[in-house]
Amino acid sequence: MATTKTPDATRRSERSRRAIFDAALELVGEVGYDKLTIEGIAARAGVGKQTIYRWWPSKAAVLLDAFTADAGDTENVLPDTGDLAADLKLVLRATVDEFNDPKFEAPYRALATAGANDRELSEQFVAKLQDTGVKAYVDRLAKAKEAGHIAEDVEVRIAVEMLLGPFTQRWLMRTGPLTYDFTDTLVDLLMRAVTPR
Repeated sequence: MATTKTPDATRRSERSRRAIFDAALELVGEVGYDKLTIEGIAARAGVGKQTIYRWWPSKAAVLLDAFTADAGDTENVLPDTGDLAADLKLVLRATVDEFNDPKFEAPYRALATAGANDRELSEQFVAKLQDTGVKAYVDRLAKAKEAGHIAEDVEVRIAVEMLLGPFTQRWLMRTGPLTYDFTDTLVDLLMRAVTPR
């Protein structure tokens, strides 16, 4: 007599979780954050909305987890070729490409906007995504400072914010296009400010 195998609940849960993440990311790109709903995510994912509410308290929480689900899979380390300006330009050019990609831009913009009105979401967004990226820049500039390529009196974290702040402002407020020329100029200006005299 054949034995029946009990379904693996963890596989079913992982399948549902992945379907929910995919649905949330697709829908935010299609309808925008304001029109994104738990009901819409559930319908697209083929799950009941109770399943979503069992795991997440809001659409923002679903979107944050969906967007950051694979963020821990890559190590955030900036290249170190010995040429700080070239390394920063290389990374910022890749960041321009990423931020101009609608599949990245829609959920990131939605989370940034929602986080402006939700302190808890903002703190989670920063902890899960932004802090690791900023730390990579801080670490790279700290190594450059140790090597004497940055003046001793430069506060590295503030230097990083001088570099990334204008990028974020331009992208978030749509004050101009994100281009390689723009980010190259940011790097050139930063280097003038931090290079030992």
